[in-house]
Amino acid sequence: MSEKYRIEHDSMGEVSVPADRTWGAQTQRSLDNFRIGSDRMPPSLIRAIIMIKEAAAEANHRLIPERMTEGKKLAITGACEKLLSDFPEDEFPLSVWQTGSGTQTNMNVNEVIAHVGNAAAGDGLLHPNDDVNMSQSTNDVFPSAIQLAYLLLAEKRLLPALERLSGAFSRLEDKYAGTVKCGRTHLMDAVPVTFGQEAGGWRSTVDFDAELIERSLPPLRRIPLGGTAVGTGLNAPRGFDGEVCRELSRISGTEVLPAPDKFHSLSAKSEIAAAHSALNVLASDLIKICNDIRWMSSGPRCGLSEIRIPENEPGSSIMPGKVNPTQCEAAIMVCMHVAGNNLAIANAASSGNFELNVAMPLIGWSAIRSVCLLSDAVDSLTEKCVGGITADADKMKRNFESSVMNITALSPLIGYEKAAECAKRARTEGITLKEAVLRGGLLSPEEFDSAVDWRKMV
Repeated sequence: MSEKYRIEHDSMGEVSVPADRTWGAQTQRSLDNFRIGSDRMPPSLIRAIIMIKEAAAEANHRLIPERMTEGKKLAITGACEKLLSDFPEDEFPLSVWQTGSGTQTNMNVNEVIAHVGNAAAGDGLLHPNDDVNMSQSTNDVFPSAIQLAYLLLAEKRLLPALERLSGAFSRLEDKYAGTVKCGRTHLMDAVPVTFGQEAGGWRSTVDFDAELIERSLPPLRRIPLGGTAVGTGLNAPRGFDGEVCRELSRISGTEVLPAPDKFHSLSAKSEIAAAHSALNVLASDLIKICNDIRWMSSGPRCGLSEIRIPENEPGSSIMPGKVNPTQCEAAIMVCMHVAGNNLAIANAASSGNFELNVAMPLIGWSAIRSVCLLSDAVDSLTEKCVGGITADADKMKRNFESSVMNITALSPLIGYEKAAECAKRARTEGITLKEAVLRGGLLSPEEFDSAVDWRKMV
């Protein structure tokens, strides 16, 4: 055998494994059998599995110390702590597009932990299945890891990012509370608003989405660990689910609890599908907000030009001096991708045949990809765009004063039909709304000015 390889074995026989790698036979079989695409299991999902292995070792030692001896426990937990503190991403190379349960990835983690633990112990103390996977099955480990990884990313990355974006909008809301501008409906002139009110609307939308995401998290805390293969808990000691959840809560820093019905948790993916639906709502709202910003900053001479956004980079390879709303465009593309992930997860969640869902790698990869992309996109939008928005108050005022829709404030005084006639006259004759009303002898100048006062209208 070449020095570049070593022989590993599993229940199916011997396999050649690169000598400088810590994985074993089942990982190598997966690499050889699933050469599909370039998508790899997310590091956050792998880290969640490692946390589960550490928690399981602690729980097993407490419940069945005759099998999970002190030495084995220390070897496993020591390996897990080492892997978590200095995460070797290259040791977890498997494709997303593998078995629908995620078995090869679970075994990849089992094999790496056993190898690292045995290297530290100086002997063959640990077996990937018998020891690292004790009281577990891929069928309860993998969905638990998906939920744990998603929880940690939502809590530590996405929700704080949304709070920062909300704060940026809040500052615009306060700064421009008295800056009047033309409101728009159907992309057409409407009655006035202040720019502060528009920014406040964006803030409230982001706050609502953050609340929706927060409300989607508690069901994810109920994980199926302890259900093992089909939900019955075969080969796990009594009380394992509660003990492993207590340990996992300590290790991960977020609370997880035993699922009350593990048959549901193994076969249905309702909780993660519902949680991702909240991300889809956020994505829809972010597209709306980004498009508002794009419209309002359009120009600089031939668009609305009511706000200015930061000029971060040249916008054209041919047109000198062009600057584009690139942060908004990037965020919109992320949101479109999230919408696609939502459809994929909804379809994958329907693939629960009898006691097991068999599209879990797709669910985990898509959900984690969405929460990571949204976290990054929201922070980028906040730092590189929203935080630097300034209003062109003069342009906003000119647009407001030229809008014929301000006639709406006169409807109670002159009636809807006469108001519509004045609006049409102002448009067709190219005169101001005030001139149109005065020519019709409908109001005095003082009456007009009193009624068409933006402070009353907003």
